Amino acid sequence: MAESNTRISWVQQDIEQRLLFRGGRYTRVNNLLSVIIGILLTVLFYATLIPFHQSPFPTMFTQRGPIPYFIVFFSSWSLAIIFLKWKKLSLQKQSLQLIVIPTDLDFVLSSTSVDEVMALVHSTVDDPKQFVLFNRIVVALSNLRNLGRVSDVDDILRSQSETDASSMETSYSLLSGFVWAIPVLGFVGTVLGLSGAIGGFGAVLKTAEDMEKVKAALQDVTAGLSTAFETTLEALVAALVIQLLVTFLKKSEEEFLDDCSEYCTNNLVNKLRIMPYQSETIA
Repeated sequence: MAESNTRISWVQQDIEQRLLFRGGRYTRVNNLLSVIIGILLTVLFYATLIPFHQSPFPTMFTQRGPIPYFIVFFSSWSLAIIFLKWKKLSLQKQSLQLIVIPTDLDFVLSSTSVDEVMALVHSTVDDPKQFVLFNRIVVALSNLRNLGRVSDVDDILRSQSETDASSMETSYSLLSGFVWAIPVLGFVGTVLGLSGAIGGFGAVLKTAEDMEKVKAALQDVTAGLSTAFETTLEALVAALVIQLLVTFLKKSEEEFLDDCSEYCTNNLVNKLRIMPYQSETIA
């Protein structure tokens, strides 16, 4: 029987647990921790702009009204979620390197050998329910031990695979909301900037007596136009970067789920054998 000398500890290796927060299951993220990291990133971003406050780039984020602050915060929050999910996914992938099913050629997985495999699983990981792969195995083996029917194991694994895929999609809901909300914030900034610029231009035409005063007053109008276009630019660039990162991360997580299914097929389903009493029942 294959022995695993590597023990994966969710309590000690999950990034949220290590930071003394309650870790989300699988690749789900603790919202409180992600908000805190998002706030810290926002503060750090604006702190780095202080030495260059007179340059054009910092001006885009500090002198264009309140909208850029919200764009930076939501972008930072999104990056925090992406980082945490990436770290949690890296931990989940470690499970694929471990074989928790005996590799002996004569080993047969049945209701009588379930306890042996269960013991190997629990000696490999501290909390199997926190890992996609090990949770699938435990659910399938529990059914095999309780019902003794190997014919249902493959169906259970398929059902669990669909559940995990649905759970993965749900874990991206907040990020999808941010990808939608950030450009909307940019358009709100555009509307506010244009309305301010148009309103200022109308006031200039009403009160101006000569061209010199008109030129001086139009400087304030151009500030409103800067707010309009720069906030849109910031929002679109931020949303594009976040969307690309989410796409790459989601693709990696989908590939991981496929690898889990392949692992279960090769190391679990292929080891199943129908016992004589089951053959009689099926007949």
